[in-house]
Amino acid sequence: MTLIERFMLDVSTVVDKALDELLPAADTEPTRLHEAMRWSMFAGGKRIRPGVMFAAGRTFGADEKLLVRTAAAIEMIHTFSLIHDDLPAMDDDDLRRGRETCHKKFDEATAILAGDALLAMAFEVVACDENLSPELRLKLVSQIASASGTPTGMVAGQQLDLEAEGQTITIDELENIHARKTGALISVSAIAGAMVAGASSAEVAAVELYASKIGLLFQITDDLLDVTQPTETLGKTAGKDAMAEKATYPGHFGIDATREMADKVRREAAAALDSIDCDTGLLLEFADLIADRSK
Repeated sequence: MTLIERFMLDVSTVVDKALDELLPAADTEPTRLHEAMRWSMFAGGKRIRPGVMFAAGRTFGADEKLLVRTAAAIEMIHTFSLIHDDLPAMDDDDLRRGRETCHKKFDEATAILAGDALLAMAFEVVACDENLSPELRLKLVSQIASASGTPTGMVAGQQLDLEAEGQTITIDELENIHARKTGALISVSAIAGAMVAGASSAEVAAVELYASKIGLLFQITDDLLDVTQPTETLGKTAGKDAMAEKATYPGHFGIDATREMADKVRREAAAALDSIDCDTGLLLEFADLIADRSK
């Protein structure tokens, strides 16, 4: 196991423990809602967003206990987005992380409410984190809300993605979609880690640029995997983007050019860290992990 793989395993263990403690028990009322929340939250996700938050936080010396609740909260928001993204009105998928999506396991109404509950709970978790100062909690809530919603956040990106189905769009429009839909939540994870660690404004800005690049890298790689890997490997329906006439990088440029683009963005992510005067090895390895993943 590589250093970054061990790191991600450690982060997943810590964050999953926190999530288990923060989420309502499955046997508390309303049980169906809480079962649905846990079904999606503990479906075996990669924990990319907590990983990049911990990587940024540790780069600047943050203690684990200062990072974990915010990391768990961001993962709640990510899981909310997946639950809603899989709904029939959105991407209409039956498979997520190798098993039934929330609305298939339970029902559409319960899935919608499970997502709603996770989104609301995420902000409660950050706001009530007594390990952090009230001022820092307020800043984190503001940053995470902006990255999650509209006009520049994840929800806006989802809407633009839906509107682009079956349309011919420019590369700038494609990057704009994914900077919001995928990149915003990854970016705010890195920014939050640096903020919690007390990084300077210049250091936070460098991390933000780095995170914008790895967010783009994640989406480019995701698009490639959708057309190069089978369903069994992905844990979700392969080829779904093409069937839905989604705007994707391989669809726009072809597979070979998309791979070249991924390499270019990986180099840009590394270059964004050049101005940071401390060891950024963990963040560099994290970018490689995103680029080299198989699912």
